[in-house]
Amino acid sequence: MIAGGFGVGKTTLVGSVSEIMPLRTEALVTNESEGVDDLGAVPSKSTTTVAMDFGRITLAPDLVLYLFGTPGQKRFWFMWDDLCVGAIGAIVVVDTDRLDEAFSPLDYFEAKGIPFIVAVNQFEGTHQYSLEEVAAALALSPNVPLIAIDARERESAKRALVRITEYALERLTRDVAVAR
Repeated sequence: MIAGGFGVGKTTLVGSVSEIMPLRTEALVTNESEGVDDLGAVPSKSTTTVAMDFGRITLAPDLVLYLFGTPGQKRFWFMWDDLCVGAIGAIVVVDTDRLDEAFSPLDYFEAKGIPFIVAVNQFEGTHQYSLEEVAAALALSPNVPLIAIDARERESAKRALVRITEYALERLTRDVAVAR
């Protein structure tokens, strides 16, 4: 899962790393969204994901990840439950200019028990906070991995996918050991 608030870079991340042409369910942002969607922080954004983004990447000959990017606008969050069925983990993409939008996605994956990492998208022209500052601002548990990414860059996006895969496997191994 690739999740986060509106306009944080989810569609960009899926597109930059997918080995297939990603499926996108983008629609134009229209005047009808006035008063429903807060576009103030991303005034140049002209489209929005209305269902999901879908991509695929092969990490190893026997490991293929299917990428599902969630819609970021709250009015579409009802779809998250269906998109998360069978998910091994989630990348919660955050924008440091709008950290308040990260709390609901973080709470969602925590409540579902789905392993997640936090990926701070490094937007041009914004103040770059240290990962420690971001972790403190989000009140992240010390065991939640936190990384910096540039969603536009394939290698950066791949590092995030590798990290969530590693973390999900670490959690699975730990949970199996505890169950014994």
